[in-house]
Amino acid sequence: MEYQRVETIKNEGHLVHTEVSTRHVSRYSLFTKRIFDILFAVIGLLVLLLPMLVIGLLIKTTSRGPVLFKQTRYGLNSQPFTLLKFRSMRVNAPQKSNKEFGTKSMAYYITPIGNFLRKSSLDELPQLFNIFKGEMSFIGPRPMAMTDADVIKMRKSVGADKVRPGITGLAQVHGRNSISDEEKVSYDVLYASDCCLKRDLSIFLRSIVVVLKREGISRR
Repeated sequence: MEYQRVETIKNEGHLVHTEVSTRHVSRYSLFTKRIFDILFAVIGLLVLLLPMLVIGLLIKTTSRGPVLFKQTRYGLNSQPFTLLKFRSMRVNAPQKSNKEFGTKSMAYYITPIGNFLRKSSLDELPQLFNIFKGEMSFIGPRPMAMTDADVIKMRKSVGADKVRPGITGLAQVHGRNSISDEEKVSYDVLYASDCCLKRDLSIFLRSIVVVLKREGISRR
């Protein structure tokens, strides 16, 4: 699986990142990484089953609607799949991208325990099922909804969709939602072109720090 991309991504006329790459998708990305994903997804589901049931009960008793938020996202090779999250917003919340939501309007739609779920990233736990099914990985570019069609298009044009999307990724440890779409894609293509165990471990450890510091949290 080889791909070649020569792409310049610009943000308001300024160069953000240029990636010139002729590489093959590594064996680690194709096989070893998938084995790790299955193993740790199973362990995670077994260990976290009770806490997930408690979270589900709290969601159900504090707000009207389903426990899970389901949304079509675009991942490996820009193919759609149904992403799972614990619901942190009211059922009548409009379908908008993060940048379209104002701080006040988003606060209005947050459920009683929604802020806690988001700040702790516990709302992401159901994605262990997505990982087990092979739709996601623990580490990779965050899967986008059609509300972020520009990001999906940019990723495809530079080959950043050649790896499975993740719960956390390089862009998430470099600003999360405080950086521009172009910057996110530049980090995504950098990861896709050099996916390895060392980088995944680095991103995982840095993600823990980001969650503890609650940096750049404004995501749906």
